[in-house]
Amino acid sequence: MQITSEVVETLVEQFMRLPTIGRKTAQRLVAYILKMPAEDVRALADALLAVKERVRYCSECFNVTDEDPCPICRSPRRDHGLICVVQEPTDVLALERTNEYRGVYHVLGGIISPLDGVGPDDLRVRELVARVARSVSENGETKTPVREVILALNPTVEGDTTAYYLAQLLEPFPVQVTRIARGLPIGSNVEYADEATLSRALEGRTRIS
Repeated sequence: MQITSEVVETLVEQFMRLPTIGRKTAQRLVAYILKMPAEDVRALADALLAVKERVRYCSECFNVTDEDPCPICRSPRRDHGLICVVQEPTDVLALERTNEYRGVYHVLGGIISPLDGVGPDDLRVRELVARVARSVSENGETKTPVREVILALNPTVEGDTTAYYLAQLLEPFPVQVTRIARGLPIGSNVEYADEATLSRALEGRTRIS
């Protein structure tokens, strides 16, 4: 098939680089953009650039933020003795929608998956352990010692492996390590769960021994 517009084809190929976007979907997106007013397209382009130029990772929890530390880590209304460990920033958004959790977070940036070549050193595991160690030490800088670490990881083989690995690393510290209840179907993702399911999973979390 002959390409009638190199510009359109370039944009289609760029959209295809995004997860779950195939050629047909990319073509539909481009067709929609062609119908958009020029000012809306500029606003979209500006938003994309702003994400790369202004968004960073919080130095405390590694969630995405415009300011460092992020609003959750800065908030005096959050329970800083309660850390919820999640896989990705999208999981933070899902848990925040429940309006049930009032602690803080730690974003690993993935899960242990040997088949994909992802090991503990590829995640923010050391940062989590250091964060807990710093908070519970006598000379720690934090005012609120961590008393519980909730592992809100996806109920998959990789999620289970990561959860038990973290539980072993945190065992020497005087903190309780729990995992959200199996309100989530096996193999599902935290970010796609509804608010009621996540609320029940948080309430029914169990201790990892």
